[in-house]
Amino acid sequence: MITTDNNRYLCFSVANEEFGIPLLNVKEVIGYPEITPVPQTPSHFLGIMNLRGNVISVLDMRLKIGQKATKSDETTVMILDLGGFNLGVVVDCVNSVIAIQQEHLSPRPVIESSKNTEYITNVYRRDDRLILFIDIAKALSVDDYSAIKKQVKVAA
Repeated sequence: MITTDNNRYLCFSVANEEFGIPLLNVKEVIGYPEITPVPQTPSHFLGIMNLRGNVISVLDMRLKIGQKATKSDETTVMILDLGGFNLGVVVDCVNSVIAIQQEHLSPRPVIESSKNTEYITNVYRRDDRLILFIDIAKALSVDDYSAIKKQVKVAA
C-alpha cells in the first residue's frame, strides 16, 4: 500500500470518543495557550490566541459536541487550515497519525437527530474500536462562522 498525506488522519480524543481529521488540514499541534475571551460569542468559542503574530480563533470541540471541558496535561490545541481561515480546536488529547486502509472504512451512519451530525464523514474500524472521521468545517454553524468573523475583527 502506498501511503500519501491524502489517506493519513490525525486521531484525537474528546471525552471518551475518538475522532480523526485529514492530516492535510492540520497545520500544527500545540499545548494549551493563553486565550483572550471575546464577549458575546457562543460558549464553545473560548476566544482568540496569538500564534507567532497571527490571531487565531479558538473553539473547544468538547463543548461544541456537548461534552464537559476538563483541562489536563494532555489538553491540546490543533491549529487547522479550513480553507479561508485557521482555527484552533481544543481537544482532550492527540493520539496518533494513522494511514487508513480502505477495507476498514465505512460510510457515515444514518443518524436521526435534531442536531447537526453531517460533520461525521466516515467510520473507521481500528482493532476493537471505532474512530469517527469528521469534517470540522461542516461542524461549524452559521453562528460559529459569524463568531469567527467577529473575533478576527476584534483582533484587527
